[in-house]
Amino acid sequence: MTCGVVFIHSTPAALCPHIAWALESVLGQPVALEWARQPRGTKLLRTEMSWAGEAGTGGQVASALRGWDNLRYEVTEEPSPGNDGSRWSHTPSLGIHHTWTSAGGDAVVNEDRLRAAISVSKGDARLLTQELDRLLGRAWDDELEPFRHAGEGATVRWLHMVG
Repeated sequence: MTCGVVFIHSTPAALCPHIAWALESVLGQPVALEWARQPRGTKLLRTEMSWAGEAGTGGQVASALRGWDNLRYEVTEEPSPGNDGSRWSHTPSLGIHHTWTSAGGDAVVNEDRLRAAISVSKGDARLLTQELDRLLGRAWDDELEPFRHAGEGATVRWLHMVG
């Protein structure tokens, strides 16, 4: 078992019931989300919800939310015995990005991906920096950061996956 958080950073109101249905389909139980105004857009809403379930649930949640226009979200999954932690970030302009995470929440780049970045850069520090930024999801962090700040101080409710 593991746990994580779903952060819906911004969505139009019309998607709210679809997001709840997507979460219900993965978690196997009714979801009642409390929506708040997203200060970054006059017609945008935000919510967040903690979950608990089997390892891999975070990826299922991220996949269930993928593909809707104008939806910004992040899904986290804590490390568990035998499983790395993960974070999925999605923006309308960039699509989805996945990174493994440490117990402290830092992004982790595995050895093969790091070696590939070094190889692609061919000794050019500027290219290596670009590759590392891509692996770490910097563009997603840059785009989501203003939306993250809008949720500071919000309450998070826990939902447990049934079955």
